[in-house]
Amino acid sequence: MKRKVGKSLDIDGSIPEDRCALCRLPDNDPAMFGEKFTLKEHKLSVHYFCLLTSCGIYQRGEEDEGVCGFLVDDIKLEIRRSARLTCYSCKKKGACVGCNIKSCRKMVHFPCGRKHKFISQFTGLFPSYCPDHSPSQSLNVSSGLCPPQSCSVCLDALEPVLSYAVLKCPSCHASWFHRDCVQRQAHSAGLYFFRCTLCNNKENYQEEMLRMGIYIPERDASWELEANAYSELLEVYMNCDAVACLCNSGRRHSAKTGWFEVIRCRLCGSRGTHRKCSGLTLDTRDWACPDCIKATDGKASLVASPQGGPRRSLLSKHHLPSIHSSISCKRPMLHAVSSTPEELLQALALQLHSVSVQVEVSSDQALSTALEMVRRPHFDPTSRLSVRFKDDQPTAFPSSLWSRETSRQYFLKLLMQQIQDSVVFEGPDGSKNLALDSQALREDLYFDVGCLLALSLVHGGPPIGFFSRTLYQCLFNYPPNCPLNITHMTPETHFTRHVSRIVEAESVDDLTDAMAASWEYLELAGCNRPISSLQERDALVEDLISFTLITRMQLPLQRFREGLQTLGVFNQVQLFPSVFCGIFCEEALHLSAQTIAQLFSVNFSQQEERLSRETAIVSFWRQFLFECEVGRSSISLQDLLHFSTRTEVLPAAGLLPPPSISFLHPQCSSHTEWVGAGKEVVRGGRAVCRDEGLFPQSKPGSNLLLLPVTSSYEAFKGSMEQAISHHMHLVPSET
Repeated sequence: MKRKVGKSLDIDGSIPEDRCALCRLPDNDPAMFGEKFTLKEHKLSVHYFCLLTSCGIYQRGEEDEGVCGFLVDDIKLEIRRSARLTCYSCKKKGACVGCNIKSCRKMVHFPCGRKHKFISQFTGLFPSYCPDHSPSQSLNVSSGLCPPQSCSVCLDALEPVLSYAVLKCPSCHASWFHRDCVQRQAHSAGLYFFRCTLCNNKENYQEEMLRMGIYIPERDASWELEANAYSELLEVYMNCDAVACLCNSGRRHSAKTGWFEVIRCRLCGSRGTHRKCSGLTLDTRDWACPDCIKATDGKASLVASPQGGPRRSLLSKHHLPSIHSSISCKRPMLHAVSSTPEELLQALALQLHSVSVQVEVSSDQALSTALEMVRRPHFDPTSRLSVRFKDDQPTAFPSSLWSRETSRQYFLKLLMQQIQDSVVFEGPDGSKNLALDSQALREDLYFDVGCLLALSLVHGGPPIGFFSRTLYQCLFNYPPNCPLNITHMTPETHFTRHVSRIVEAESVDDLTDAMAASWEYLELAGCNRPISSLQERDALVEDLISFTLITRMQLPLQRFREGLQTLGVFNQVQLFPSVFCGIFCEEALHLSAQTIAQLFSVNFSQQEERLSRETAIVSFWRQFLFECEVGRSSISLQDLLHFSTRTEVLPAAGLLPPPSISFLHPQCSSHTEWVGAGKEVVRGGRAVCRDEGLFPQSKPGSNLLLLPVTSSYEAFKGSMEQAISHHMHLVPSET
């Protein structure tokens, strides 16, 4: 049944034509409210942002229909709908913007929402969020460092606390700005020029600003649209500024040649003189005005070409002298408080959802199967991996006994081993550099491998551990500003042998011979230049190393970085390079008794009688770990870890849920007495608890280990060894 509309809801004549029919305000500020459209024939005006953020209207028309695709009839219906709704802020009718959370009933006018910290996202379905549900930014800053004190757009002071009114760049974290300032910057710069004012990042910066409610118009920059905006750049200064101008035609006259041609200052270009008026010769072309001579202490003629400066390495660009200004002093680079890689990867794992992607794999085809998976048209990296091994493949453990978690971890372990041995890497095991392979470039294998490494880290795979320090530095610039030398090159490669021969030359003749033998390599690197002394060799070697490790590898490095950006891994590592260095460059730590002891938390009972027994068992547990480590037990720490969690190597993201220990108490009455095996069961009519029949149990799904409560360490050790040995030998026997 069609709902009747009362007369009070009729829009005709109820709202002045100069006011927005949705928010009731006459403001015409395109940066804050969007362009204001006035429909004379319908006697109404609307702000573009009010239309975009309204809950009950959609663009059903083409761009040239109605108001940018919003049909006039739909606009009128939305005005009538919102006329029934009261604004949460001003308490007046006409609220058309609602919080996107279904359980939240807050409605506001768009301008009222801005005042009360509503965030409207101008992307997707254009949702809006109230202050209780709106997205926010966070940054951990060490207590010894101060955040920026000024806005990087307007340069005015700002409150150094991230809030609705103060935002930051997600890439450099050093650029902070007022919300209104960055909105006006976006309105002026448009989609193609809107970027961070400090680090010049565009993609991540725009994505974050859209998330935080900044509207970015899809057009060119305003200065590019202005007619003849740069016409003044085509004009040259043509005026004689001499104290006494001798030209009869006046100061503005400039002949093409001769005494009365205007010569401009070669430094500032904003002053000029006739040759005759300043006593110059007829062939004078270079001249400096008095102001520039004074500014350069009379050495204006000594100003050198920019190319005449000192040489510097491609990796030492940060060694340039810092520019001391009020801006740079107010805005130091921020460093987040260090955390553990497990915590940072677990934060990224929150993106994963319950929907799973099925993977059927053979043990020797883990890499090819993974590549086929990520190259699927609709592959979603946030889907959890559900792995099943083919039964015809011999593995250490039959798939029938594997849990979903065990299968995934074993698959990721195989994947990491096969990636290390793939064509995209070269060098010794445990210290790999990227290799240049044309086939891998054509297949975009560098991107795919980077994507798989990121997936493995977030989905619970083992640490990478095989990157060389050189590769880690080329990817993440850590350690920062560290120049490369020949030790960073991959050993036993064609290029390394050429550079080594040049480095080992003991005389100019030896150096000439080495260069002659490597002329093709020198030509390729653009370094085939004459060398007259051994002192010039260092610069040559530096150029060759930079070419081999950086210039030659630009495209593979770029695609590899883009692959690592999957699930935000690259950005996280870039923020905490020192924290992640061990994950990428160091082999997994050898298990120790201390590592296992710290890995498991202990859940004690509340009853005092049980608590005293459990405290003794914890001491037995620690002693047992020590004996496993030093070889006094028949089982190893790896066996113990596998029994408890069904994993052989600790994942880079840590174990989830965190491993814990509970206790198995014997079934006996409340009045008990402990005896060892083989002793009497009854004493004076009291129940007695034996050590026999109690064995440890594990619940891999929850990473819970149940320790038997025994009367002696010998009984505890025997129980643990028997159960774990049975577990480790049972599984292979069924293969």
